[in-house]
This record gives sequence, structure tokens and C-alpha cells, in this order.
Amino acid sequence: MLQLILGGARSGKSRLAEKLATDSQLQVTYIATSQPLDGEMSQRVAHHRARRPAEWSLIEEPLELARVLRENARADHCLLVDCLTLWLTNLLMQDDAERLNAEREALLECLASLPGEIIFVSNETGMGVVPLGELTRRYVDEAGWLHQALAERCQRVVLTVAGLPLTLKGTAL
Repeated sequence: MLQLILGGARSGKSRLAEKLATDSQLQVTYIATSQPLDGEMSQRVAHHRARRPAEWSLIEEPLELARVLRENARADHCLLVDCLTLWLTNLLMQDDAERLNAEREALLECLASLPGEIIFVSNETGMGVVPLGELTRRYVDEAGWLHQALAERCQRVVLTVAGLPLTLKGTAL
């Protein structure tokens, strides 16, 4: 089963995804896409680590998400990817449009063949004002297109607001 959990900053999306992974009763691998390049991001990473069960495996991969999914997906396993918008940011900062397109297409193409349960977490960024800067506008556009493509492929899509899940597609939580 493929699930996409969307929400704004501090909306409860990661907490919900972690609960769904735990409730799956499968072995869980947490795939972290962040790169703690400053103190604030390091604090966020530490907060997430402290919340996760000790028995969960961890893979840190900022760019090659499709490869990691193909290598680790198994029928008796749950992969939790947190977060797609950080992954997208990492690719945008590479300043290589071909690499971004190749990694996004590789991700979308591999989804149908992945066994087990996959839970994606991502920031919903398209509900605010249009950003001023070119890179920020591109980020919002790319995130929106990625979310639309993933939502088509996922069996469940949930928007989280104020810690409350709103099921947009699939069976309600």
C-alpha cells in the first residue's frame, strides 16, 4: 500500500505517519531525506529521532530516493519516507534540472512495483500566497506537481491540519 501524508509545518503529519507505520505491525525502516546543515535543522532531526521507536532502522538518503526504495521494499516491511519536500529541495539545490527530472521520474516509475507498505510525508506548500523569488516559486510548483503525481499512484492520501487527519483519497483513518 502506498500512502501520502500531506500537511503544513508542525501539522502533525510526521506523527501521523509514524503512528501508521507502528500500526502496520511490520518491520519499519525510516528513510530520512534531510541534511542537518545548520543548528535549527539539527534540532528538528533530534526531535524526530527521539520520537521514533529504537527498533526502527534508519537510512539517510538526500537524493537517490528511488534507489533506496527499490533496495529496501519488501512484502513484510514498511518504509516511511520523511520528507519529500526536503528531498525535492536537495535536488533543486543541485542546480541540475536533468538530475531533478531523472530522480523524480525514477521515483514515480518504481512505485507500482514496490512490495510492502510505503508511507510518504510531505509539506503542502501550495495553499499560501505565490512566493516572490524564482527559486521559491519553482519549489512550490515542483512540490505541487510531485504531490499530484504521487496522489494518483497512492491508495490513500491524507491532509493533516492541527494534528487532525482529513482523508482525501482511500479508506478513512
